[in-house]
Amino acid sequence: MWIIELLVVLIFIFLGARLGSIGIGFAGGLGVLVLSLGFGLKPGDIPIDVILIIMSVIAAIAAMQVAGGLDYLVQLAERVLRSNPKYITFLAPLVTYTMTVFAGTGLTAFSTLPVIAEVAKLQGIRPSRPLSIATIASQIAITASPISAAVIFLAGALEPVGVDYVQLLIICIPTTFTAVMLTAFVANFLGKDLKDDEIYQDRLARGLVAMPTDKEKQQQELPAGAKTSVLIFLIAIIAVVCYAMAISSNVGLIKDPVLKRDAAIMTFMLGAATFIALFCKIDCNKVLSAATFKSGMSACICVLGVAWLGTTFVAAHIEEINVFAGNLLESKPWLLAVVLFFAAMLLYSQAATTRALMPAAIALGVSPVAAIAAFASVSALFVLPTYPTLLAAIEFDDTGSTRIGKYVFNHPFLIPGVVCITLAVTFGFLFAPLVLNIF
Repeated sequence: MWIIELLVVLIFIFLGARLGSIGIGFAGGLGVLVLSLGFGLKPGDIPIDVILIIMSVIAAIAAMQVAGGLDYLVQLAERVLRSNPKYITFLAPLVTYTMTVFAGTGLTAFSTLPVIAEVAKLQGIRPSRPLSIATIASQIAITASPISAAVIFLAGALEPVGVDYVQLLIICIPTTFTAVMLTAFVANFLGKDLKDDEIYQDRLARGLVAMPTDKEKQQQELPAGAKTSVLIFLIAIIAVVCYAMAISSNVGLIKDPVLKRDAAIMTFMLGAATFIALFCKIDCNKVLSAATFKSGMSACICVLGVAWLGTTFVAAHIEEINVFAGNLLESKPWLLAVVLFFAAMLLYSQAATTRALMPAAIALGVSPVAAIAAFASVSALFVLPTYPTLLAAIEFDDTGSTRIGKYVFNHPFLIPGVVCITLAVTFGFLFAPLVLNIF
């Protein structure tokens, strides 16, 4: 029977992937209905904690966007990208990684992708090289962001086994960043040079390629509170990290805190949104129509449906999973990374994948080192070329170098993505034991 129930889970995940965007959340909720009424499974735990954290963080980011803060960050990113255009393949992932770690969402990459494509064309560099690794960097950086729902949830799941939030960040930030920059070196050699690409030459001959000038675009005038909003948001992130350190068992500055970590993150983020609204004088009604707010709320529905579907199936068969996978993961812990990789490919969300599978893995006795090292694999959102940032990168590259092949999977994001995750997982297995022994 469990095989049929697993097929039901996969069918609804596939249906959600076909619907796209918020549709995967819709399909996940319908899957829970089918498993409950059709097969008698008790609905699993609803990922309320993850959803509330996403809502709180997105509220602050959307407020910052309305105040002009995101536009200010994009202007800073453009300056970096245009300052050394020959190194665009290395600067592009540096920018998207940093912005994602700072904001807790890869959606910030959207604004930089057209600049990356333009600068690459100007230098005669194949745009697919910087675009691919920049997109991958924006995805894997979620597993290193202090305010991402995936990091916060994993930190909570690891606390009972002796690993806290700060240790997790100390491991994830350097391992993922190093993996991204090494992968950028690999990406710099992928695909034909632009001048040798037949599709580019054909598009150029037909006048389908807009050739940029070497003049930097005139930057739009920012609202008065743009820089202030970024400063407030940055202070809130620093406050989150400092508070998490203070209440951690390793530091122990605050004993038995009244405000737990998850609640602290939510209150700090909502507090930041309040201060942005007050000091930057924004119209709060505009927050509801901000692009980041809409995308964030869509992410909440996706996590609700998909993670709930996953926990419903796992909770019903935890004993069988223990028998089947317990010894296997104990002897080959790296297999957890493989499982997370393929799950993320279908679930399309780092938070949903973490919420659906990590508690079961830890319950099976997977070591903290293995769990942290494999964490980067939840960023495998690039395998199917239908994720929004991937599609945007393809759209912004009018040279045709960033394209989906006739076999669907042969697209320019696959190799950099697999290499980056493989390196991050490898570095995690090497670095995590050192950090956990020291701290």
